[in-house]
Formats: sequence, structure tokens, C-alpha cells
Amino acid sequence: MDRDPSAEKNCAAVSAVPPPPGLTPGQQAVLTALRQQPQPLSAQALHGVMAVQRSIGLATVYRALDLLKLLGLVQHRVTLSGETLYSVVEHDHHYLTCLQCGVSVPVETCPVQELVAHLQRTNSFRIYYHTLEFFGVCDRCS
Repeated sequence: MDRDPSAEKNCAAVSAVPPPPGLTPGQQAVLTALRQQPQPLSAQALHGVMAVQRSIGLATVYRALDLLKLLGLVQHRVTLSGETLYSVVEHDHHYLTCLQCGVSVPVETCPVQELVAHLQRTNSFRIYYHTLEFFGVCDRCS
């Protein structure tokens, strides 16, 4: 069976969802600001970025992120230190994370893409995104 090499490079978002028309201005601002970030950010860091351009409360940022996750527009991952980092759903994320120093290195291939497709087909479940993280010790720490 021929495999699509472009599909193996990154997992595409399973279902790209356009922003719903009913977003409040604050929710739309959070989504727009997150889309402009080159890497995942904590809610506090995102609030700091947004506060430079407009007045927005930290609680508003948290509530918007919660709603945007439920809509499948935003994904999150939790670091070893317990910090939650948010990003827009563009593709799935996979990491190698060192338990000693905490560095996370992105993995560019998706080893579970076929599993995701199978789960959607057999379980009548719409998957927005997935994360996969491997934990161990990096060369620098070993």
C-alpha cells in the first residue's frame, strides 16, 4: 500500500473547524492573538501579549480558552512543571520530554495517524486533535 509522505511529516488537524460566528469580541481576540504566536503560550503569557494591544482581563482569557477548546479551535498540553500551554489547532503535536531538565523536543512525524482515523470510523467520535508525549532522559542529562 502506498503511503502519502506528506501525511507522515505532520499530523494534520483531524477536522479544521472555522470560527463560529457567535464568538464574543473577547473570544475572537483571544483566538486571533493565539494564531499570531509562533509557539504555545500559557494563559498568563497570552494575556500579557494581548494587554499590550487592548484591555482584557485574565479571567476573560481563561474563559475564552476554555470555550475555544470545547469548539475544537484550541488545544493544550501540560508541561512537567504543571504549566498549561495553549495553541490553535493546526496540526497535532508530539514531543520527546526529558524528565531531568524538562526540555521538550517536537517530533515531526505522527506515529498514530492511522489509529486516529480508525477510532473516528469505528466509534462515531469526532477527534479535533491529539497529543503524544514520550518521557525519558536527553543525551545532555544522561
